[in-house]
Amino acid sequence: MGRQIRIEIHGRDEFWARAFHVEWEHQFPGRKVEAGPSPSFLVEDEWLGDLERVAAQCYCKVVRAPDDLHRRTWMKALIQPFGGN
Repeated sequence: MGRQIRIEIHGRDEFWARAFHVEWEHQFPGRKVEAGPSPSFLVEDEWLGDLERVAAQCYCKVVRAPDDLHRRTWMKALIQPFGGN
């Protein structure tokens, strides 16, 4: 078993984001994508290439999520007062 990494799956819309999970389970039934802190998922690092390939088939993109989710919250708090989203 490899090292787990945190990813996010960004779909064209909600339909395609759900389609990714259906297609992943169809193509790789033994590989479970575990829900992590929303909106992230925990996966084995060696699956990244396969995840990206399935995502492309479903109009989605796999993005490596930050290991420290508190850092993202902190950065958003700094940016939002200046007009960022």
